[in-house]
Amino acid sequence: MLLPRQKTPDLAVDTLDHGRFDLASETSERGTVVVVYRGQHCPICLPYLKQVEGLADDLAARGFGVIGLSTDTQDRARVMQERAGATKMMFGYGLDLQVARDWGLYLSEGRGTTSIGVEEPALFAEPGLFIVKPDRTLYFAAVQTMPFMRPDLSGMIGALDFVIAKDYPARGEYAGPLPIAAE
Repeated sequence: MLLPRQKTPDLAVDTLDHGRFDLASETSERGTVVVVYRGQHCPICLPYLKQVEGLADDLAARGFGVIGLSTDTQDRARVMQERAGATKMMFGYGLDLQVARDWGLYLSEGRGTTSIGVEEPALFAEPGLFIVKPDRTLYFAAVQTMPFMRPDLSGMIGALDFVIAKDYPARGEYAGPLPIAAE
């Protein structure tokens, strides 16, 4: 299980316009926002990626890099990038399924053609949102088992401003023994 304040697993994918992305080589001052989306077949992913793209300048101004990525092929990722109008955030593709699992992402089996007429891949990763600090420790994570109910991004910039101003620590880090419940 991924834990805040602990080092994240390796993460390296090809990107559409920025060469190879390797989290270990990222140099953003405050960290990297990693947005995993389901793939081209997902109609709910598109507005979410548009929201992330809309935050890219604000994130960069606060010292964060941002990448959206999926298990999709290069061609399918290009379609999503173009449909999202994404020119500011990096767009990765070909996320390895084992790496997705290492990151705590849920995997789903394809179920045919979606409501927008696009075939689901045989296997793909469900959504996740991560903030990783420059030392590669996890700061924030949210993973979903389906496309619905992802974290609301409208408060992200305000939350990051608070985190930066207060030097707020990553939470949810405790993995020690639990106290025995009183009877």
